[in-house]
Amino acid sequence: MSTQPRKSVDVVANPNPDRDYEIDIECPEFTCVCPKTGQPDFAVIRVTYVPDELLVELKSLKLYLWSYRDRGIYHEAAVNKILDDLVDRIAPRWMEISGEFAVRGGLATTVTVEYKHPAFDAE
Repeated sequence: MSTQPRKSVDVVANPNPDRDYEIDIECPEFTCVCPKTGQPDFAVIRVTYVPDELLVELKSLKLYLWSYRDRGIYHEAAVNKILDDLVDRIAPRWMEISGEFAVRGGLATTVTVEYKHPAFDAE
């Protein structure tokens, strides 16, 4: 497996696809670049999901998130892009991505986005 940044994630088979269970992943060292100022942005990215048939392979997720390091992208766009890419790749029953961006210019930003498969009832 590569140790270079990647634009996609690998998947593995879910060993318990008949059961609803939640997976929480935290990346406390996420970085991207502000497209307006060129300054680095630092965030904690949290991925929480209920898998269906596939799981995100963790090392490839780390390398995927690493690919944002030099990318000029707004906070909102980054979090939404991560959600879109992961949903496209693993088709979860439910997924939430949260990005808690560190203070810059006196403001901290948290962006949270959610996907819910139409057939999934989380209640």
